[in-house]
Amino acid sequence: MIISLYTSAAQKVFVCEYNLPMPYLIDGHNLIPKLGLRLDDPEDEIELVRLLQDFGRIRRQQADVYFDGAPPGSAGLRKFGRVKAYFVPRGQTADSAIRRRLDNLGGDAKNWTVVSSDHEVQNAARARRAQAMRSEEFAKQLRETLASARTKKRAEEKPSAQEVEEWLSLFKRGKE
Repeated sequence: MIISLYTSAAQKVFVCEYNLPMPYLIDGHNLIPKLGLRLDDPEDEIELVRLLQDFGRIRRQQADVYFDGAPPGSAGLRKFGRVKAYFVPRGQTADSAIRRRLDNLGGDAKNWTVVSSDHEVQNAARARRAQAMRSEEFAKQLRETLASARTKKRAEEKPSAQEVEEWLSLFKRGKE
């Protein structure tokens, strides 16, 4: 999303653009198997939320994930940092909840990316000018982001060659 700020003074126009990351609307049960998680696992939804939390923290992006089939008493919104999980009651679908959310966003829908491999959901997103991304593509992006962060963290944990030399010289002095 690019936000342009316009000011004029002495007939000059200044434009300042910020490239902000787009938040996601995600069809959770559509994404779960694309990540190698199992829909029959009772912890599949919370595991997806955990992965999305890490992704959102690293990328500084918001994700709203929709899960259908919530049993009575379990439906509703739960917030997990940058992740909002919507548990849609039985008898309704995550697809219809995502479409309603896009309708409620109105013109702001263009600032969101909808993640689903369901063609009807993708078409609804495009009709409202939102970006549409296949679950497989998002799963790849999520895995790459998490792997890159782990690699960076491991690299930060390794001592430099100079630090190794300093430690070796300290240990050698202790033996003398």
